[in-house]
Amino acid sequence: MIEIPSDLHKDVVPLAFLLGTWEGAGVFAPLDDTRPGYDKCNFGQEVVFRHDGRAFLEYRSRTWVLDEAGNKVRPLENESGFWRITSNAGGAAGVRGIEVAMVRDEGVIEIWYGELADGKPQIELATDAVARSRTAAPYSGGKRLYGLVGGELMWVGEKAAPEIPLRPYMSAQLKKVLNPAKLLEDIADLPDDGIAFFR
Repeated sequence: MIEIPSDLHKDVVPLAFLLGTWEGAGVFAPLDDTRPGYDKCNFGQEVVFRHDGRAFLEYRSRTWVLDEAGNKVRPLENESGFWRITSNAGGAAGVRGIEVAMVRDEGVIEIWYGELADGKPQIELATDAVARSRTAAPYSGGKRLYGLVGGELMWVGEKAAPEIPLRPYMSAQLKKVLNPAKLLEDIADLPDDGIAFFR
């Protein structure tokens, strides 16, 4: 069940399924295997979507390399940005446009546009503009697909560089982190011994 906070701006209600903190793991496959420290690996991820009542969601993602035992080895990539609903994508009935402004720690700023699928929690995005700092790795654009599947947030990213065609580079499966305060609120009506719950 998707909860819609009472103070969520009406324009971003269709994105309510993203709200919260998500954690999980995925697979990273770099475009350029000549960059030191950027080998194919498993990674851990924390994603946070939150709102402050205005017409956008704030987004933050942190990833880190995992060893074979699942322990954190070192940071991998971080990014943050803002997600908005735009008018109907291309004027199509029932299709909502999505606009994302994002900055990544490797020196990349991106503008993404895409669509929220009609009737299901799925978003498809593609870069519209990319700006790189002088120290950033070659990169010319990307695509991403996000979806809520069985209560888990799944996503896959594709990336391209001037000499490399668009190809998958990251994907992850994330579970929502429960807020302990909300859990306490939900059990407030339980009897002290808990036995009545099973009667």
